[in-house]
Amino acid sequence: MMKLLLGLLLLGHLMVVTHGHPILEAPKTVTGPWKGDVNIPCTYSPLKGYTQVLVRWLVERDSGPVTIFLRDSSGDHIQQAKYRGRLLINHEVLGDVSLQLKTLEMDDKSHYTCEVTWQTLDGNELVRDEIIELRVQKLPVSKPTVTTGSGYGFTVLQGMRISLQCQAHGSPPISYVWYKEQTDNPEPTKVANLSTLLFKPAVLADTGSYFCTAKGRVGSEQRSDTVKFVVKDSSKPHKTNTEAPTTMQSPLERKSLPIFAIILIIFLCCMVVCIMVYIMLYRKTSQQVPPG
Repeated sequence: MMKLLLGLLLLGHLMVVTHGHPILEAPKTVTGPWKGDVNIPCTYSPLKGYTQVLVRWLVERDSGPVTIFLRDSSGDHIQQAKYRGRLLINHEVLGDVSLQLKTLEMDDKSHYTCEVTWQTLDGNELVRDEIIELRVQKLPVSKPTVTTGSGYGFTVLQGMRISLQCQAHGSPPISYVWYKEQTDNPEPTKVANLSTLLFKPAVLADTGSYFCTAKGRVGSEQRSDTVKFVVKDSSKPHKTNTEAPTTMQSPLERKSLPIFAIILIIFLCCMVVCIMVYIMLYRKTSQQVPPG
């Protein structure tokens, strides 16, 4: 009996520890692109009776952990000059204290600690922390994709202001070049050195096949698929079929009866036939009976 009681008490204590206190959630590792931006997640579910009073982010150095960010009752404080203008902690969503780090350098890779302190209703403090390893990689540029601005398709009317956008992923900076293929020359013509190819406005001569290339800090140049861009003459009327198609219909197709109505008609016809047969047989029988 005593062992059972001790077991129940231990189980209750574990339930309080597991479900009664805020729990930090964070991944073990995060990978970010060199010269790019990264988000290191760190979240918890707010609980009644626990008020967040302190948030700290620390980074592991040769001499030990160093505080790089502090949030207390007086506001946010970036503790190291290396991170000023590059570091941001989410403050819009309660329970989200994720770290956003911009323009990653190779020496930013390290172990980062997310530490949160809560105060309970009785004045006690609870501290939880999670350690996340940040890896920084020099990512080659990906194959670029081509889209149209403002959601338009690749067929537009003359006079419209529209753009073709080239987008690739990798370690920035990424340089873009736009090309237009020629029908009388195997070599395409370079038309722009930007990620956005703008037509302001589009003219008939802009019709053609386009593609873009992307080149990053590392890796080889990547080329997008070729897209067919068509500019239509807006002065020519476009035929539209506003009349609904007409088809010949049989009388049964124009007016059909429900199945129960058809069954009722058949039943009534059978009743009429039976009554008529009965009358005819009755008359015949009555004529054959001799008079008394």
